[in-house]
Amino acid sequence: MPRNSSVVGVVGLGSVGQPLLTLLHTAGYEVIGVDQHPDVLARVERRMRARTAAGTGRAGGYTLTNDTVALVAADVVVEAVPDDLAGKTEVLRRLHAVCLDRTVLVSTSASLSLPHLAIASGRPARTLGLRMLRPPVPGGTVEPLRTAMSGDDAVATLDALLDGLGLAAAPLGARPGAAVTALLYAYLNRAVRVLEQGYAGQEAVDTAMRLGCGLPSGPLQLLDEIGLDTVRAGLAGLLARTGDEAYRPAALLESLAGSGLLGRKTGHGFYAYDERGRPLDSPERPAADPAAADGIRRVGVLGSGTMARGIAEAVAVAGFRTVLVARGPARAEAARAAVEASLTASVRRGRIEPRQKRTALGLFEVGDRQAELAECDLVIEATAEDLALKKRMFATLGGLCKPGALLATTTSSLSVAACAEAAGRPGDVLGLHFFNPAPVMRLVELVTTPGTGARAAATARAFCERLGKTVVPCADRAGFLVNHLLFPYLTDAVRLLDGREGHDVDIEHVDAAVTQGLGHPMGPFTLLDTIGLDVSLAILRRLDEEFPDGRYAPPPLLEQLVARGCLGRKSGQGFRRAPARVRLA
Repeated sequence: MPRNSSVVGVVGLGSVGQPLLTLLHTAGYEVIGVDQHPDVLARVERRMRARTAAGTGRAGGYTLTNDTVALVAADVVVEAVPDDLAGKTEVLRRLHAVCLDRTVLVSTSASLSLPHLAIASGRPARTLGLRMLRPPVPGGTVEPLRTAMSGDDAVATLDALLDGLGLAAAPLGARPGAAVTALLYAYLNRAVRVLEQGYAGQEAVDTAMRLGCGLPSGPLQLLDEIGLDTVRAGLAGLLARTGDEAYRPAALLESLAGSGLLGRKTGHGFYAYDERGRPLDSPERPAADPAAADGIRRVGVLGSGTMARGIAEAVAVAGFRTVLVARGPARAEAARAAVEASLTASVRRGRIEPRQKRTALGLFEVGDRQAELAECDLVIEATAEDLALKKRMFATLGGLCKPGALLATTTSSLSVAACAEAAGRPGDVLGLHFFNPAPVMRLVELVTTPGTGARAAATARAFCERLGKTVVPCADRAGFLVNHLLFPYLTDAVRLLDGREGHDVDIEHVDAAVTQGLGHPMGPFTLLDTIGLDVSLAILRRLDEEFPDGRYAPPPLLEQLVARGCLGRKSGQGFRRAPARVRLA
C-alpha cells in the first residue's frame, strides 16, 4: 500500500482517534476524520491548522466531516469510538454499507471480542483489530489483531500501515492487557486522590513519578492523554465487577469529567493545552536561591551501604568536601573502594570527565568515628531502615554536630519527625530521600516536618539543586509521594497471581505488556526483584501501619518468597530467576 497515495479514515476523534489522525497526516497519508460532534470537529480543525502554521504539519491532506459517506474511497478505516459493543457494532455496520469491498476496517477495541465485531460488521475477512494500552505516540507499541476469518491481504494492509506510521507491533495479549489496564487505572485513581487531598500539586505528583520511577509521563499527564471520561468509565466497570474500592473514581476525577474537562482531547483536564494539543507551560516554581547553599562546605554521610556510598559520590562530584563515616575501618575502606570503582565506571560511560573523578576523589574521605562529623555543615544519615537505629543516630548527631548544622535522614518510609525529636533540634532536621542509584537518579523528595525551619528547608533545596537534582517537596507521611503511589501498584500486581480478580496471568506477560504497552522501563515483577523483595516487604509493612485500609497489606505470596530467602535479583531468585553471571577467567 503506497504511503502517499493511500487514504485512511478515522471514525471517532477522541483520545485515540485524534493522535492517530495526527500520526497518519504526519506520515503522509490522505486522512479523513469523522466525528458526530461539531465541537470536536472544530477543535481538531484548529489543531491541524495550528500545526501547519507552526511548520509541524503539512498544509491540506485531510478532511474533517460528520458524514461517513466521505469514507467511500478509503483503503483503511480505523474505528476509534468508545469501547461499547452496541456502539461499535453500529459504526462498523455503517462503514460496511458505505465503504468499498476492498476497504479494511480496523477496530481499536481494548476489551471486546474481535470475532464478534468482525462478524457483526458484515465483512469478517476484512475486519481486524488494534489493541493499545495508551493512545498512540510516535514510536509507540500496539498489537495488531486478527481472527481465524481474517484475509491475508487485509492483515498485510494493516501491517504495512503500522510500519508506515512507525508503530511497533507486539503481542500484548488480551488477558495481560486487561490486567495491566486494571493496575494502571487504580494507580491513576490514587494519584488523583493525592491531589484532591492537597498533599501535593499535579506537577509535583507527575515529576516525582517520572523521575523517581523513570516513567515516560506522570500519572496525571497520562490521565489527560487517555481521557478522564475513559478512565472514569473503566474504573466504574472494574468497581462493578470486583467491588474493590480502589476502583471507585476519585471525587475530583468525577467532578472534572462531569464538567467536560476530559484532558488533552478537549484542551483542559489536569492541565491546559494549546491549539496544537501541547500542554501549556505552568507558572515556573522559582528556583532555589543558589546562595542559600553557600554555607554548606563540608558534608557528612553516616552509613556505608549502597545508598550512603551513592550519595557521598554525588556530593563529592558536585564539589563539596565529603566524609563518609562507617562502622569500623574495614567497612570504611570498602566504601572508599566502591566509590572509586563507581567513579571509574562513570568515566567509562561518559557521565563525568576524568578530571571530575580526580577532583571528587580529592574531596572524598572516609572514617569510622562519628566525631569526624562534628564540623560538618550538613550530615546525611543513610543507615538501615530501622526507626530505633535512626533515633539513636539522631540523638548522637543532635549533641555532636555544631549549632546550625543541618541533619537529614534518607528514610523512604519512616517518620522524619521522630528523628527530629530524638535530635533535640527539630528546626535543623528534615528528610532527603534520594533514589537509587543516587549518582544517576535526578529526584530528591525533600521532606519537612512542622518543626523544620525555613532556613533549613531553603538550604537543603539549594544544596540538592547544586547536585543537579530535581527537588519535590513533601510533608512527613509514610511513603511520601513515590512509594505512596508505587507500592499499591506493585502489590496489586502480586495479587493478580492469586486470581483474586479473575485474572489468569503470567508474570512475564504482565511485565512485557507494561514495558511494551505503557513504555515503562520495567514491569512490576522485575521492579520488585530489582528493589529487593525483603526491602519491598519492609516498606509495605511500614505503610500498612500508617494506612491500615488494607491497600498496603503485604501479599502472602510476597511474604512466602521472602521467608524462603527469595529476595529478588540480589539472591538470584525472586518473582523471576536472575540469569547466572558469567565469570571470565
